[in-house]
Amino acid sequence: MENILADQPLQAALEVQNLTWNVAEQNILTDINLSIEQGARVAIIGPNGAGKTSLLKCIAGLQKDFTGDINIGGEPISSLSTRQIAQRLAYVSQHQSTPFDLTVNDIVRMGLLANKPLLALNGAFDDSHDDQHIAESLQLVGLKHKRWHSFNTLSGGEQQRVLIARSVVQSPKLLIMDEPTNHLDIYYQHQILALANELDLTLIFSIHNLELASQYANTLVLLNEGKIVAKGNADSVLTSNLLEQVFKLPCLVESHPINPGKRITFAANTPDAARKAQ
Repeated sequence: MENILADQPLQAALEVQNLTWNVAEQNILTDINLSIEQGARVAIIGPNGAGKTSLLKCIAGLQKDFTGDINIGGEPISSLSTRQIAQRLAYVSQHQSTPFDLTVNDIVRMGLLANKPLLALNGAFDDSHDDQHIAESLQLVGLKHKRWHSFNTLSGGEQQRVLIARSVVQSPKLLIMDEPTNHLDIYYQHQILALANELDLTLIFSIHNLELASQYANTLVLLNEGKIVAKGNADSVLTSNLLEQVFKLPCLVESHPINPGKRITFAANTPDAARKAQ
């Protein structure tokens, strides 16, 4: 029998339509339209203040006072409870601390809560499968040996890796990471992005390093002043003209000599360079 569904397009993992967010009459995001297919690896790039974190917070349901529509897997985020959102997406922020003396194990275990029965939240849900899942996620980010350490005693980079491990056990369809390479050395910058790429989900992350964005994302979204300037693959977004327009410095874009993606060299921030960028 012929499969009549074979040629039908998959439901988009995320759709953002006419998203605008203003705070005290200041435009933070303006008329954002974005459709992301299932399994995509999307890097949100742009200068400081471009709206990268604001966009991710709106998508994650952390900001609600915007106009426009956000659909996750075809469902309006406005119709979902906090728990339902957590069952569909995981969000890793740039910075997170806890006023309580929680262990790494405690932090990662929180990722299990979204998919547990409400009556099991008193700790009775612990079983061998959960224990193994936590251990495997910490092994994935290279922190299994610190499972019983206090979260607050870890370095910033280690804390970031713990939060990513928490997202892994949450088993979301969509993973959102805000500057996941912050505080990480070069080895773990590559490792975290490589690991995230191996997960069976849709990945959206903001990042300042344009070369890493080109290496680990198949779609780039360039923001500036709260608006989308360009969206597409590295060849179409990471052009000298666009980057000079947004970052106000002359630059050279070429194929990376070692890794897939681009090598981008910006001119020094000298008066002469500034004049050329105008």
